[in-house]
Amino acid sequence: MHRWSSLDDVPADLGPTVATLGNFDGVHRGHQAVLGTVVDLAAGRGLAAVAVTFNPHPVAVLHPERAPEAIVGLEHRLALLEKLGLDGVVVIEFTREYAQLSPEDFVVQTFVEGLRAQVVVVGQDTRFGLHNTGDVGTMTELGERHGFEVVVQQTEGEFERGRRTWSSTALREALASGDMATATEILDREHRVSGEVVHGHHRGRELGYPTANLSTRSEGMIPADGVYAGWLERPALPVEHPDRRLPAAISVGTNPTFDDVVRRTVEAYVLDRLDLDLYGELVWVDFVERLRGNVRFESVETLMEQMAQDVDRTRALLA
Repeated sequence: MHRWSSLDDVPADLGPTVATLGNFDGVHRGHQAVLGTVVDLAAGRGLAAVAVTFNPHPVAVLHPERAPEAIVGLEHRLALLEKLGLDGVVVIEFTREYAQLSPEDFVVQTFVEGLRAQVVVVGQDTRFGLHNTGDVGTMTELGERHGFEVVVQQTEGEFERGRRTWSSTALREALASGDMATATEILDREHRVSGEVVHGHHRGRELGYPTANLSTRSEGMIPADGVYAGWLERPALPVEHPDRRLPAAISVGTNPTFDDVVRRTVEAYVLDRLDLDLYGELVWVDFVERLRGNVRFESVETLMEQMAQDVDRTRALLA
């Protein structure tokens, strides 16, 4: 998959395209439905399948005080888009100046001139242009005016608790409450946080449960405080390596039993492994299920008893 940092970088010989646009934060099932339609239409017509996305998130530029936390980092987002079979992704730097484009100017610049789109696929809640005044109806009118077809893809799915739209908002709500079952359902995969393993207080090692502590510069939305069952993956190792993907009990939060942790941390204890040296290594932490919330224990002994139970439950869940 080609990655272009502006429309000017798109090669002239790319040819006509089937294209779409979106932030694609999380690349959840709603996004996958739209992007899958792009790929299928492009394959059927012999065209290139291209997505346009933005970095940073538009709200982070226009209203930073209420900007949503990124569900995935840019590199993870691009890797997920690549897996869906796109031929290329244009990552447009979103600025206040760029936000002033009218819906028509945005469409002409992006799809008519930049990508020579024959088809533009949009989700039913797509918005674009100055003050988000462009919508599906606007795109359809502009398609008729400028000679491209518009396909509207439904992004609703059957949730366990009824029919809802697959959305980044619903996904953030699930992560913020530690509801990993719903998050996994929306994503169609486990939620991931990635970061470099750094030195912490080494308290886990002292208690017999050495943890890989992720840097505070980790990428991916950190779910609600608590203890989780999940996986620690080491992307530097070959896929077939036995230590590539390892079962882990994961702690998120400030560790309330001790008073010297002031920032939320993500720590992963790889089950039954005391031999790993992961410092300085980039790892992925995938969350499967929340076991419990954080509790302040009266003694270290009580904490250790609970940690043993957490490890046992994690082992059973991941078996």
